[in-house]
Amino acid sequence: GAYTLLQVADSRTFQFFGTLVNRVETSEKLVALTFDDGPDPVQTPRILALLEQYQVKATFCVVGAQVERHPEIVRQIVAAGHTLCNHTWDHSLVIGRAEARDIEADLARTTDAIRRAVPDAQIPFFRAPGGNFTDRLVQVAYAGGMPSLYWDVDPRDWERKPDEDGAKHVEKVIADVQKFVKPGAIVLSHDFNQPDTVEAYQ
Repeated sequence: GAYTLLQVADSRTFQFFGTLVNRVETSEKLVALTFDDGPDPVQTPRILALLEQYQVKATFCVVGAQVERHPEIVRQIVAAGHTLCNHTWDHSLVIGRAEARDIEADLARTTDAIRRAVPDAQIPFFRAPGGNFTDRLVQVAYAGGMPSLYWDVDPRDWERKPDEDGAKHVEKVIADVQKFVKPGAIVLSHDFNQPDTVEAYQ
């Protein structure tokens, strides 16, 4: 089955190691699905419907600017029982090089946007765009109450090679997840402008 990280965290076999998490220590057949870069006005509702169909919970790593554009979708994510993760204001791939005060301001701006959409929202994790974590970035996020969330399965659903049509890309995403997934895996996917991701999970 697939569970949110918080659901797995409540299980007896769960352990966190340090402030950056890239998998869940468990012997049970559990994986955590994560979706990055949204909310997307088209693809996120499709993913939410699919998750609802199979009674699966996931973690959505949301970008502040997208949250500001589509607060109603953030409300849908939370109402469906999924977990939120701070994914910076504008998906900066170099935020880890910034001064600590600038990182703190960016993450706070994102958190504020989320809480304007959902005032009592819990935001238990932070994920760096591109996985570009630095010690400073991890420390600032952790000081703000957010352990950093990495992954250990990346099917690169956002990257379609020139010779791949939609069907081939979907097959590749499915094959990569099936090949690398194991108990406790954190699977990286994307809901922003990625219709092939939805097809792969169907």
